[in-house]
Amino acid sequence: MKTATINFKTDEATKAKAQDVAKQIGIPLSNLLNAYLYELANTGSVHFTASEPMTEKMEALIVEAEKEIAAGEISGPFESLEAMFEHLDSL
Repeated sequence: MKTATINFKTDEATKAKAQDVAKQIGIPLSNLLNAYLYELANTGSVHFTASEPMTEKMEALIVEAEKEIAAGEISGPFESLEAMFEHLDSL
């Protein structure tokens, strides 16, 4: 495959943020940009997402939920959808 070089300018903050996102996805920024151009050229559209980092609040909620599960403080399983709704209504 014959390659071509594309140069463009962006501000330092945008470059740094883009590098961070590429790192979260697990690929170098140059590969991400190349994939973006490839998809744009072949489909006329692009879509990339990076998963949200875990927040301290979410980590705390998960720890609390794991404690409740370990202590047996859970609802269900339910025999039917109606039984689940009856339980929810009783709370």
